[in-house]
Amino acid sequence: MLTESGSRNSKISVVIIDDDRNILELTSLILSKNGFQPYIADRANEGFELISRHSPELVLLDYMMPEMDGLSALQQIKTRFPDTYVVMLTGKGNEEVAVELMKSGASEYILKPFNNNNLVERLKNVLRIREIELHNRELQKQQEQLLFEIEQWNLELQKRVREKSEALQNVQGEIIQSEKLAAMGYLSAGMAHEIRNPLNSISLFVQLMRQTTTEPDQLEHQAKILKEVDRIDSIIRKLLDSSRRNRVISSNVQIDQVIDNAIEAFSPQIESRKIQVDRLYHCIPPPITADPTELGQIFTNLFLNAMDAMSRGGRLAIEVFEKDGRVVVRVSDSGTGIAEDVLSNIFEPFFSTKSRGTGMGLPVAQRITRMYEGSMEVEYSSPEGTTFRLEFPACQ
Repeated sequence: MLTESGSRNSKISVVIIDDDRNILELTSLILSKNGFQPYIADRANEGFELISRHSPELVLLDYMMPEMDGLSALQQIKTRFPDTYVVMLTGKGNEEVAVELMKSGASEYILKPFNNNNLVERLKNVLRIREIELHNRELQKQQEQLLFEIEQWNLELQKRVREKSEALQNVQGEIIQSEKLAAMGYLSAGMAHEIRNPLNSISLFVQLMRQTTTEPDQLEHQAKILKEVDRIDSIIRKLLDSSRRNRVISSNVQIDQVIDNAIEAFSPQIESRKIQVDRLYHCIPPPITADPTELGQIFTNLFLNAMDAMSRGGRLAIEVFEKDGRVVVRVSDSGTGIAEDVLSNIFEPFFSTKSRGTGMGLPVAQRITRMYEGSMEVEYSSPEGTTFRLEFPACQ
Protein backbone atom coordinates (compact mmCIF):
# COMPACT_ATOMS: atom_id res chain seq x y z
CA MET A 1 0.00 0.00 0.00
CA LEU A 2 1.32 3.41 -0.95
CA THR A 3 -0.55 6.57 -0.01
CA GLU A 4 0.05 10.34 -0.17
CA SER A 5 -1.69 12.41 2.49
CA GLY A 6 -2.37 15.97 1.44
CA SER A 7 -0.90 17.88 -1.52
CA ARG A 8 2.68 18.79 -2.30
CA ASN A 9 3.60 22.26 -1.02
CA SER A 10 6.35 24.08 0.86
CA LYS A 11 5.86 22.02 4.01
CA ILE A 12 8.59 19.73 5.35
CA SER A 13 8.11 16.35 3.64
CA VAL A 14 8.26 13.16 5.65
CA VAL A 15 7.94 9.63 4.27
CA ILE A 16 6.62 7.15 6.85
CA ILE A 17 7.42 3.48 6.23
CA ASP A 18 5.78 1.02 8.63
CA ASP A 19 3.89 -2.25 8.18
CA ASP A 20 1.46 -1.30 10.98
CA ARG A 21 -1.53 0.47 9.47
CA ASN A 22 -2.48 2.11 12.78
CA ILE A 23 1.02 3.54 13.23
CA LEU A 24 0.93 4.93 9.69
CA GLU A 25 -2.42 6.67 10.11
CA LEU A 26 -1.68 7.98 13.61
CA THR A 27 1.78 9.27 12.74
CA SER A 28 0.50 10.83 9.51
CA LEU A 29 -2.25 12.64 11.41
CA ILE A 30 0.15 13.96 14.06
CA LEU A 31 2.61 15.27 11.46
CA SER A 32 -0.12 16.87 9.34
CA LYS A 33 -1.44 18.80 12.35
CA ASN A 34 2.09 20.05 13.11
CA GLY A 35 2.82 21.47 9.67
CA PHE A 36 4.50 18.51 7.97
CA GLN A 37 3.62 16.91 4.64
CA PRO A 38 3.48 13.13 5.24
CA TYR A 39 3.63 10.34 2.64
CA ILE A 40 2.98 6.78 3.87
CA ALA A 41 3.98 3.30 2.70
CA ASP A 42 3.71 -0.12 4.38
CA ARG A 43 6.55 -1.71 2.36
CA ALA A 44 10.18 -0.66 1.98
CA ASN A 45 10.14 -0.72 -1.84
CA GLU A 46 7.02 1.45 -1.90
CA GLY A 47 8.77 3.82 0.49
CA PHE A 48 11.78 4.01 -1.84
CA GLU A 49 9.47 5.02 -4.66
CA LEU A 50 7.99 7.83 -2.54
CA ILE A 51 11.47 9.04 -1.55
CA SER A 52 12.59 9.05 -5.17
CA ARG A 53 9.47 10.98 -6.23
CA HIS A 54 9.30 13.62 -3.47
CA SER A 55 12.89 13.92 -2.15
CA PRO A 56 11.70 14.30 1.47
CA GLU A 57 13.76 15.90 4.20
CA LEU A 58 12.97 13.05 6.60
CA VAL A 59 12.01 9.39 6.64
CA LEU A 60 10.35 7.66 9.60
CA LEU A 61 11.35 4.02 9.20
CA ASP A 62 10.16 1.01 11.19
CA TYR A 63 12.95 -1.25 12.39
CA MET A 64 10.97 -4.49 12.04
CA MET A 65 9.24 -5.03 8.67
CA PRO A 66 8.42 -7.96 6.38
CA GLU A 67 10.28 -8.53 3.09
CA MET A 68 13.08 -6.13 4.05
CA ASP A 69 14.17 -5.32 7.56
CA GLY A 70 14.60 -1.71 8.68
CA LEU A 71 18.39 -1.87 8.92
CA SER A 72 18.76 -2.96 5.28
CA ALA A 73 16.24 -0.30 4.21
CA LEU A 74 18.18 2.33 6.19
CA GLN A 75 21.43 1.44 4.45
CA GLN A 76 19.80 1.67 1.01
CA ILE A 77 18.26 5.05 1.78
CA LYS A 78 21.58 6.51 2.96
CA THR A 79 23.28 5.19 -0.16
CA ARG A 80 20.65 6.28 -2.68
CA PHE A 81 19.33 9.44 -1.00
CA PRO A 82 22.13 11.00 1.10
CA ASP A 83 20.25 14.29 1.67
CA THR A 84 17.30 12.47 3.27
CA TYR A 85 17.70 11.94 7.03
CA VAL A 86 16.27 8.79 8.62
CA VAL A 87 14.62 8.47 12.03
CA MET A 88 14.11 4.88 13.13
CA LEU A 89 10.99 3.64 14.93
CA THR A 90 11.71 0.61 17.06
CA GLY A 91 10.14 -1.41 19.80
CA LYS A 92 13.53 -2.76 20.85
CA GLY A 93 15.02 -0.39 23.35
CA ASN A 94 18.45 -1.81 23.99
CA GLU A 95 21.77 -0.04 23.45
CA GLU A 96 23.10 -2.54 20.93
CA VAL A 97 20.26 -1.77 18.52
CA ALA A 98 20.75 1.96 18.98
CA VAL A 99 24.48 1.76 18.29
CA GLU A 100 23.91 -0.42 15.22
CA LEU A 101 21.34 2.01 13.84
CA MET A 102 23.47 5.10 14.42
CA LYS A 103 26.50 3.41 12.83
CA SER A 104 24.40 2.61 9.77
CA GLY A 105 23.43 6.26 9.31
CA ALA A 106 20.28 6.84 11.34
CA SER A 107 19.94 10.40 12.63
CA GLU A 108 17.70 9.44 15.54
CA TYR A 109 15.73 6.51 16.89
CA ILE A 110 12.39 6.66 18.72
CA LEU A 111 10.98 3.92 20.90
CA LYS A 112 7.45 2.70 20.42
CA PRO A 113 5.03 3.71 21.79
CA PHE A 114 6.00 7.38 21.49
CA ASN A 115 4.56 10.62 22.80
CA ASN A 116 3.07 12.93 20.16
CA ASN A 117 4.83 16.07 21.32
CA ASN A 118 8.07 14.22 21.86
CA LEU A 119 7.90 12.86 18.29
CA VAL A 120 7.43 16.31 16.75
CA GLU A 121 10.12 17.89 18.90
CA ARG A 122 12.66 15.20 18.06
CA LEU A 123 11.89 15.47 14.33
CA LYS A 124 12.39 19.23 14.51
CA ASN A 125 15.71 18.67 16.24
CA VAL A 126 16.81 16.29 13.47
CA LEU A 127 15.78 18.93 10.90
CA ARG A 128 17.93 21.53 12.66
CA ILE A 129 20.88 19.14 12.61
CA ARG A 130 20.18 18.34 8.96
CA GLU A 131 20.13 22.02 8.00
CA ILE A 132 23.46 22.63 9.73
CA GLU A 133 25.10 19.56 8.20
CA LEU A 134 23.84 20.30 4.68
CA HIS A 135 25.03 23.87 5.04
CA ASN A 136 28.43 22.62 6.19
CA ARG A 137 28.49 20.18 3.30
CA GLU A 138 27.79 23.01 0.87
CA LEU A 139 30.52 25.09 2.48
CA GLN A 140 32.86 22.12 2.10
CA LYS A 141 32.02 21.89 -1.60
CA GLN A 142 32.60 25.61 -2.00
CA GLN A 143 35.90 25.30 -0.18
CA GLU A 144 36.99 22.42 -2.42
CA GLN A 145 35.95 24.39 -5.49
CA LEU A 146 37.81 27.43 -4.22
CA LEU A 147 40.93 25.37 -3.49
CA PHE A 148 40.70 23.87 -6.98
CA GLU A 149 40.39 27.33 -8.53
CA ILE A 150 43.32 28.58 -6.44
CA GLU A 151 45.37 25.61 -7.63
CA GLN A 152 44.46 26.40 -11.22
CA TRP A 153 45.36 30.07 -10.69
CA ASN A 154 48.68 29.01 -9.18
CA LEU A 155 49.40 26.76 -12.16
CA GLU A 156 48.47 29.57 -14.54
CA LEU A 157 50.61 32.00 -12.55
CA GLN A 158 53.54 29.59 -12.60
CA LYS A 159 53.07 29.19 -16.35
CA ARG A 160 53.05 32.96 -16.88
CA VAL A 161 56.06 33.45 -14.62
CA ARG A 162 57.89 30.73 -16.54
CA GLU A 163 56.97 32.32 -19.88
CA LYS A 164 57.95 35.79 -18.69
CA SER A 165 61.22 34.43 -17.28
CA GLU A 166 62.03 32.75 -20.58
CA ALA A 167 61.12 35.94 -22.44
CA LEU A 168 63.31 37.95 -20.07
CA GLN A 169 66.21 35.56 -20.59
CA ASN A 170 65.77 35.87 -24.35
CA VAL A 171 65.68 39.66 -24.10
CA GLN A 172 68.75 39.64 -21.87
CA GLY A 173 70.52 37.44 -24.40
CA GLU A 174 69.57 39.83 -27.20
CA ILE A 175 70.78 42.79 -25.14
CA ILE A 176 74.11 41.09 -24.48
CA GLN A 177 74.47 40.27 -28.17
CA SER A 178 73.54 43.83 -29.14
CA GLU A 179 76.13 45.15 -26.69
CA LYS A 180 78.74 42.86 -28.23
CA LEU A 181 77.85 44.09 -31.70
CA ALA A 182 77.86 47.71 -30.55
CA ALA A 183 81.25 47.22 -28.91
CA MET A 184 82.45 45.57 -32.10
CA GLY A 185 81.30 48.62 -34.07
CA TYR A 186 83.16 51.07 -31.84
CA LEU A 187 86.20 48.82 -31.84
CA SER A 188 86.24 48.40 -35.61
CA ALA A 189 85.89 52.12 -36.26
CA GLY A 190 88.91 52.87 -34.07
CA MET A 191 90.96 49.93 -35.32
CA ALA A 192 90.49 50.61 -39.01
CA HIS A 193 92.73 53.66 -39.22
CA GLU A 194 95.35 52.41 -36.75
CA ILE A 195 95.76 48.98 -38.37
CA ARG A 196 95.35 49.82 -42.02
CA ASN A 197 98.23 52.30 -42.12
CA PRO A 198 100.94 49.86 -40.96
CA LEU A 199 99.22 47.11 -42.91
CA ASN A 200 99.46 49.20 -46.08
CA SER A 201 103.14 49.84 -45.38
CA ILE A 202 103.78 46.10 -44.97
CA SER A 203 102.05 45.42 -48.26
CA LEU A 204 104.08 48.11 -50.12
CA PHE A 205 107.41 46.92 -48.70
CA VAL A 206 106.68 43.31 -49.67
CA GLN A 207 105.70 44.38 -53.18
CA LEU A 208 109.02 46.29 -53.47
CA MET A 209 110.89 43.20 -52.29
CA ARG A 210 109.17 41.09 -54.95
CA GLN A 211 110.52 43.40 -57.63
CA THR A 212 114.11 42.64 -56.66
CA THR A 213 113.73 38.97 -55.71
CA THR A 214 114.27 36.12 -58.14
CA GLU A 215 114.51 33.16 -55.80
CA PRO A 216 111.36 30.99 -55.97
CA ASP A 217 111.26 30.33 -52.21
CA GLN A 218 111.43 34.02 -51.39
CA LEU A 219 108.72 34.85 -53.92
CA GLU A 220 106.49 32.14 -52.40
CA HIS A 221 107.01 33.47 -48.89
CA GLN A 222 106.28 37.03 -50.02
CA ALA A 223 103.12 35.88 -51.76
CA LYS A 224 101.94 34.25 -48.51
CA ILE A 225 102.64 37.48 -46.62
CA LEU A 226 100.53 39.45 -49.10
CA LYS A 227 97.76 36.85 -48.82
CA GLU A 228 97.71 37.21 -45.05
CA VAL A 229 97.68 41.01 -45.39
CA ASP A 230 94.63 40.70 -47.62
CA ARG A 231 92.99 38.43 -45.05
CA ILE A 232 93.56 40.97 -42.27
CA ASP A 233 92.18 43.71 -44.49
CA SER A 234 89.12 41.55 -45.19
CA ILE A 235 88.53 41.11 -41.44
CA ILE A 236 88.73 44.87 -40.95
CA ARG A 237 86.21 45.45 -43.75
CA LYS A 238 83.79 43.04 -42.14
CA LEU A 239 84.22 44.78 -38.81
CA LEU A 240 83.43 48.08 -40.46
CA ASP A 241 80.40 46.60 -42.22
CA SER A 242 79.01 45.47 -38.88
CA SER A 243 79.25 48.96 -37.35
CA ARG A 244 76.43 51.46 -37.74
CA ARG A 245 76.37 53.59 -40.85
CA ASN A 246 73.96 55.89 -42.66
CA ARG A 247 71.09 53.89 -44.10
CA VAL A 248 68.99 54.54 -47.17
CA ILE A 249 65.59 53.32 -45.95
CA SER A 250 63.04 52.59 -48.63
CA SER A 251 59.45 51.38 -48.21
CA ASN A 252 59.29 49.58 -51.54
CA VAL A 253 62.17 47.11 -51.40
CA GLN A 254 61.43 43.93 -53.35
CA ILE A 255 63.22 41.19 -51.51
CA ASP A 256 63.21 38.85 -54.51
CA GLN A 257 65.26 41.42 -56.44
CA VAL A 258 67.69 41.74 -53.53
CA ILE A 259 68.10 37.95 -53.53
CA ASP A 260 68.62 37.86 -57.30
CA ASN A 261 71.37 40.52 -57.05
CA ALA A 262 73.13 38.57 -54.27
CA ILE A 263 72.99 35.35 -56.30
CA GLU A 264 74.38 37.16 -59.32
CA ALA A 265 77.40 38.25 -57.26
CA PHE A 266 78.20 34.60 -56.60
CA SER A 267 77.85 33.47 -60.24
CA PRO A 268 81.55 32.54 -60.65
CA GLN A 269 81.55 30.33 -57.54
CA ILE A 270 78.20 28.80 -58.49
CA GLU A 271 79.47 27.86 -61.95
CA SER A 272 82.92 26.65 -60.85
CA ARG A 273 81.49 24.47 -58.07
CA LYS A 274 78.58 23.26 -60.23
CA ILE A 275 75.95 24.29 -57.67
CA GLN A 276 72.31 24.05 -58.71
CA VAL A 277 70.28 27.13 -57.74
CA ASP A 278 66.50 26.77 -57.40
CA ARG A 279 64.43 29.94 -56.95
CA LEU A 280 61.00 29.00 -55.64
CA TYR A 281 59.16 32.31 -55.72
CA HIS A 282 55.56 31.34 -54.99
CA CYS A 283 54.30 34.88 -55.53
CA ILE A 284 55.44 38.40 -56.20
CA PRO A 285 56.14 39.30 -52.56
CA PRO A 286 54.81 42.58 -51.19
CA PRO A 287 57.49 45.22 -50.65
CA ILE A 288 59.15 45.70 -47.28
CA THR A 289 60.68 48.73 -45.58
CA ALA A 290 64.45 48.41 -45.31
CA ASP A 291 67.83 49.44 -46.65
CA PRO A 292 68.38 47.23 -49.74
CA THR A 293 72.15 47.24 -49.23
CA GLU A 294 71.79 45.88 -45.69
CA LEU A 295 69.29 43.26 -46.88
CA GLY A 296 71.81 42.23 -49.51
CA GLN A 297 74.40 41.81 -46.76
CA ILE A 298 72.09 39.26 -45.05
CA PHE A 299 71.83 37.06 -48.12
CA THR A 300 75.49 37.54 -49.02
CA ASN A 301 76.45 36.05 -45.64
CA LEU A 302 73.95 33.18 -46.00
CA PHE A 303 75.04 32.34 -49.55
CA LEU A 304 78.72 32.55 -48.59
CA ASN A 305 78.18 30.02 -45.77
CA ALA A 306 76.20 27.79 -48.14
CA MET A 307 79.03 27.88 -50.70
CA ASP A 308 81.56 26.92 -48.04
CA ALA A 309 79.36 23.97 -47.02
CA MET A 310 79.05 22.81 -50.67
CA SER A 311 82.64 22.95 -51.86
CA ARG A 312 82.04 19.94 -54.13
CA GLY A 313 78.70 20.97 -55.56
CA GLY A 314 75.16 20.71 -54.32
CA ARG A 315 71.82 22.48 -54.35
CA LEU A 316 70.96 25.98 -53.12
CA ALA A 317 67.22 26.64 -52.83
CA ILE A 318 65.62 30.00 -52.08
CA GLU A 319 61.90 29.95 -51.34
CA VAL A 320 59.84 33.16 -51.06
CA PHE A 321 56.19 33.44 -50.04
CA GLU A 322 53.79 35.59 -48.03
CA LYS A 323 52.08 34.46 -44.82
CA ASP A 324 49.93 36.48 -42.39
CA GLY A 325 51.17 39.83 -43.64
CA ARG A 326 54.85 38.82 -43.52
CA VAL A 327 57.32 38.05 -46.28
CA VAL A 328 58.95 34.68 -45.59
CA VAL A 329 62.26 33.56 -47.11
CA ARG A 330 63.73 30.06 -46.67
CA VAL A 331 67.36 29.52 -47.72
CA SER A 332 68.35 25.85 -47.95
CA ASP A 333 71.59 24.15 -48.90
CA SER A 334 72.64 20.52 -49.31
CA GLY A 335 75.87 20.93 -47.36
CA THR A 336 77.11 19.08 -44.31
CA GLY A 337 74.81 20.86 -41.85
CA ILE A 338 75.56 22.50 -38.51
CA ALA A 339 76.69 20.33 -35.61
CA GLU A 340 74.08 20.13 -32.87
CA ASP A 341 76.54 21.09 -30.13
CA VAL A 342 77.32 24.45 -31.79
CA LEU A 343 73.87 25.22 -33.20
CA SER A 344 72.94 27.46 -30.27
CA ASN A 345 76.12 29.55 -30.69
CA ILE A 346 76.07 30.39 -34.38
CA PHE A 347 74.55 33.84 -33.84
CA GLU A 348 77.12 34.75 -31.17
CA PRO A 349 79.58 37.44 -32.33
CA PHE A 350 83.10 36.12 -32.99
CA PHE A 351 81.96 32.46 -32.81
CA SER A 352 83.11 30.45 -35.81
CA THR A 353 83.88 26.83 -36.64
CA LYS A 354 85.99 27.84 -39.65
CA SER A 355 89.75 28.15 -39.31
CA ARG A 356 89.64 31.42 -41.25
CA GLY A 357 86.23 32.61 -40.11
CA THR A 358 85.62 35.83 -38.18
CA GLY A 359 82.34 34.75 -36.58
CA MET A 360 80.58 37.96 -37.65
CA GLY A 361 78.53 36.99 -40.70
CA LEU A 362 75.48 35.42 -39.05
CA PRO A 363 75.37 37.77 -36.00
CA VAL A 364 75.41 40.78 -38.31
CA ALA A 365 72.75 39.21 -40.55
CA GLN A 366 70.49 38.51 -37.57
CA ARG A 367 71.03 42.02 -36.19
CA ILE A 368 70.00 43.58 -39.50
CA THR A 369 66.93 41.34 -39.66
CA ARG A 370 65.81 42.41 -36.19
CA MET A 371 66.36 46.09 -36.99
CA TYR A 372 63.54 45.78 -39.50
CA GLU A 373 61.27 43.95 -37.02
CA GLY A 374 62.02 40.64 -38.67
CA SER A 375 63.28 37.30 -37.44
CA MET A 376 65.99 34.86 -38.48
CA GLU A 377 66.45 31.31 -37.25
CA VAL A 378 67.72 27.89 -38.21
CA GLU A 379 64.59 26.01 -39.21
CA TYR A 380 66.32 22.71 -39.94
CA SER A 381 69.83 21.29 -39.92
CA SER A 382 71.18 17.78 -40.47
CA PRO A 383 74.11 16.12 -42.23
CA GLU A 384 72.03 16.48 -45.42
CA GLY A 385 71.85 20.27 -45.24
CA THR A 386 70.63 23.39 -43.46
CA THR A 387 67.60 25.66 -43.85
CA PHE A 388 67.44 29.23 -42.56
CA ARG A 389 64.05 30.94 -42.22
CA LEU A 390 63.69 34.71 -42.36
CA GLU A 391 60.54 36.79 -41.92
CA PHE A 392 59.94 40.49 -42.53
CA PRO A 393 56.78 42.57 -42.03
CA ALA A 394 55.26 43.58 -45.35
CA CYS A 395 54.51 47.24 -46.04
CA GLN A 396 50.95 48.12 -45.08
